[in-house]
Amino acid sequence: MQLSLARVRNRKKRNRWLELIAVYKLLQAALLVSVGVGALKLLHKDVADVLTNLVMALHRNPEGRLVSFLIDKAALVDDHMLRRISLFMFGYAALGLLEGLGLMLEKVWAEYLTAIITASFLPLEIFELMHRVTPVRIGFLVANLAVLAYLVWHLIRRRTVSGKLL
Repeated sequence: MQLSLARVRNRKKRNRWLELIAVYKLLQAALLVSVGVGALKLLHKDVADVLTNLVMALHRNPEGRLVSFLIDKAALVDDHMLRRISLFMFGYAALGLLEGLGLMLEKVWAEYLTAIITASFLPLEIFELMHRVTPVRIGFLVANLAVLAYLVWHLIRRRTVSGKLL
């Protein structure tokens, strides 16, 4: 009975915001793994043909402006590029998994790692947003700014309370 009460007390002291950020990072990692697996499943296939078949199955016009553009770009994708895409996706997913698990365990190194990685991608997100504004891009930028703001605030607060850097 004492052990279960201690677990309940410890559970209440957990940082819910860090857990939320961890879930966000773990979901990102899962999405990246699925993209990596999808790229590997396209190996030894004509990506343009696969995309054309998908367009036809969705009852869309393959001669449409956007669809035609996408099919033309898909024709440029070869096995070497698919392998590179999948390798990058798996590597970035591993980093997200490391961040997410570290944050779930409330490790200070994970808070620093997540803050640094999140901050490093902000210029790229802003650059992409300058070229084309979409709700998805705005959503990712806002989410990542919120994550970074909270982590910086949390790390500063931790440092002033404990007087330690790590």
